[in-house]
Amino acid sequence: MASPILVTGAAGRVGGVGRTVTELLLKQGKTVRAMVRKEDERAQALRDMGAQVVVGNLLDLDSMSRVIAGCETMYFGMSVSDAYLAATVNVAAVAKHRGVKAFINMSQMTLSQMSITETTASPQHKLHWLAEQALNWSALPVVHVRPTVFLEGFFLIFTSDSVRESNQIRLPFGEGKTSPVAMEDVARVVALLVNPQPHISKIYHLTGPRRTLNGPCPVSVRSTH
Repeated sequence: MASPILVTGAAGRVGGVGRTVTELLLKQGKTVRAMVRKEDERAQALRDMGAQVVVGNLLDLDSMSRVIAGCETMYFGMSVSDAYLAATVNVAAVAKHRGVKAFINMSQMTLSQMSITETTASPQHKLHWLAEQALNWSALPVVHVRPTVFLEGFFLIFTSDSVRESNQIRLPFGEGKTSPVAMEDVARVVALLVNPQPHISKIYHLTGPRRTLNGPCPVSVRSTH
């Protein structure tokens, strides 16, 4: 029997990346171990899909050792948190100890513009950048996925009036441009990466073909070694 694929953050809301990755992999006939923070109706919904549901804490070594045991491939994603870097290093240490063969890391597009000499005022972006550095230093077989901003965030929450009135997405970005991407499209890319050998050590930027605030933005994928 094939080892299960671990998906963290699997109990996210309907349409969330972890939950959608779980659903897509199960439809492919994969064995999925879905990690949740607590037992609730969302955990039961994952069981009803056919996932192996485990309760775990990204910041606890013993917990993650139990969750990762027996998994050769894992998807790591975590919501905004001041503990993001600590959680990433904690999980990476356990994954290396357990011999994980593919670690798919959900990162973000802003990191493509960051370096030792080019940083950002955003504490969360800084934590994401440091987390990527730590994963690279770990020598784990990592694949970084860097989507641009999710469409389901404030784009859908705050633009209903402008879409209704002018068929345009209008936000207070000034001259700034971006190309939002749907969570489901990101999840579909992650589901493809669980056959990881061609992808190890690569970075995938998920974005539209052009940066704009108006009109639909289909997804394209750019790989960076």
